[in-house]
Amino acid sequence: MSAFNKTLPKLKPLLDELMRLEPIFHTEAFGRSAEAFATRMDENFWEVGASGRRYSREFILENARQIAGADEEHECWSITEPALRELGPDTFLFTYTLDQAGRITRRATIWRRGESGWKILYHHGTEVTSREDDTLPGSSN
Repeated sequence: MSAFNKTLPKLKPLLDELMRLEPIFHTEAFGRSAEAFATRMDENFWEVGASGRRYSREFILENARQIAGADEEHECWSITEPALRELGPDTFLFTYTLDQAGRITRRATIWRRGESGWKILYHHGTEVTSREDDTLPGSSN
């Protein structure tokens, strides 16, 4: 286990619970409709996609049908290196690497657990261009 995917033992049940909801917008457990998306997203949710584009909650809800339908091949996607860190009361950072049939991205979602269940506060994706961790760009080491 590396520094990038450590989860305290007490958080393992929550990690397992959130694994069923990720990748967000692309699982049955998360939901595949604008109504389901609205239920899972905090009112102030926004995200930065792997492209670097920013997406508002409103944009995602307006385009829910295209977002949910764009992943017909998601069954071949795989999550590796999942980790969960507690950020504050009922607020957690869930990180993982996502392989979308060869397109590798690092993902981070901030989740809050409340009376109505889990809600996403923020999400970020970054396309992996190098598999070298803990090295400076351009470094020969």
